[in-house]
Amino acid sequence: MNLPTRTLGTTGPQVSALGLGCMGMSALYGDTDRAESVATIHAALDAGVTLLDTGDFYAMGHNEMLIGEALRGASAAAREKALTSVKFGALRDPDGGWSGYDGRPAAVRNFAAYSLQRLGVDHIDVYRIARVDPDVPIEETVGAIAELVEKGHVRHIGLSEVGAETIRRAAATAPISDLQIEYSLITRGIEEEILPTTRELGISVTAYGVLSRGLISGHFTRDRKLAANDFRGMSPRFQGENLQHNLDLVDRLRKIAEQKGVSVAQIAIAWVLGRGDDIVPLVGARRRDRLTEALGALDVTLDAADLAAIEEAVPADAAAGERYPAAQMAHLDSER
Repeated sequence: MNLPTRTLGTTGPQVSALGLGCMGMSALYGDTDRAESVATIHAALDAGVTLLDTGDFYAMGHNEMLIGEALRGASAAAREKALTSVKFGALRDPDGGWSGYDGRPAAVRNFAAYSLQRLGVDHIDVYRIARVDPDVPIEETVGAIAELVEKGHVRHIGLSEVGAETIRRAAATAPISDLQIEYSLITRGIEEEILPTTRELGISVTAYGVLSRGLISGHFTRDRKLAANDFRGMSPRFQGENLQHNLDLVDRLRKIAEQKGVSVAQIAIAWVLGRGDDIVPLVGARRRDRLTEALGALDVTLDAADLAAIEEAVPADAAAGERYPAAQMAHLDSER
């Protein structure tokens, strides 16, 4: 099957208009189901999704191995079209803790070597550091990826969660295909300075968190109990009064969705899709039914009246709570 496509920047690859974010298949959202995860990746590839997004630190390599397993079991045609987008740099410990980021050139080469092995591929299509290493100039990190491009180990260079100044410095070092950053109806901070900068420089956005980790999916309920291994239990937007306020926003959105005969998730994804052809939403579907729902957003058209109603129901900055706990917010160059 063929889906609509978009191109990542002026230098990047052509990809499906929706990508599949695979993190939740391995970690951070509670218990996982390996068989269903592999089946979901296969269903995505069969449906025409070509962009698979991961990080080498998702469950300490588990997610890359999962994708590698899925690619080995996919049809030859699906494998040929599949593109891998990999984040690197986050340091972990055996207890699952986090120890900062490493963007040194030697570390970049080391991370890439392990990712290629775990994924079972001969090149990574888009490679990016997950968060800027404050001790290493972005020019050095991007320069190291550029060397991997020259050697054929990486095809394109991406960025993740960086601000306008860092985007400019990176783009002056080597061609940048896309910036991966959170963007949704309730997370619109990039619109002020970051998005104008990427557009000026011909860089696309791969938007993660388009459903705000399920918060605005229409499936999250007020009485839901989160597992101990679900990081949303520490996310400010899922806490107490913040959660109640944010789900009130979802209730408003649900009324608009019902009038259009679509789901809340579909209208939220369609809104991001409609922000520009230079934006590719990543959907974090962990199950085939959620994937099918997400793909249905490609058939949703929002007219001026719809957009006005959505803006009134969920205006910019309407969400309560930061998108990460304070310690993680401190790592975001995009928030400075």
